[in-house]
Amino acid sequence: MQPQSESDYKKLLTDVIQKQMVILGPSITLAKARNVKGLTVADDGTVVNIQGQPQELIQGLIDQFVQLSGLIVKKTMEPLLSAYPDGNAEALVQNAPAQPPPASPTAQQPTQSANESGGGQTK
Repeated sequence: MQPQSESDYKKLLTDVIQKQMVILGPSITLAKARNVKGLTVADDGTVVNIQGQPQELIQGLIDQFVQLSGLIVKKTMEPLLSAYPDGNAEALVQNAPAQPPPASPTAQQPTQSANESGGGQTK
């Protein structure tokens, strides 16, 4: 069953936020959820107000947690890879981007290689 009313969307968003609170803790989860423009979230994770297109709010919330997962992977890998004697594995994690690149709505655009773009670093 897909959400149909504003209250259905609030319940769906609340469920997502509250489940993330169990995994990530309330501070991180609430900070990320409150970064989504159009969402008003109570301290217990309940979505009390939505403004805008519900599908865009859901996508915005998902994007916040996806960005965070890149940081989590990076931080959890650092101590594991530091145990390798050559140090090369740790350098890979240190140079990894903190966030995945944003998804392009038009994925058909050609991309430049790292050499062509002058270093390959992105924001």
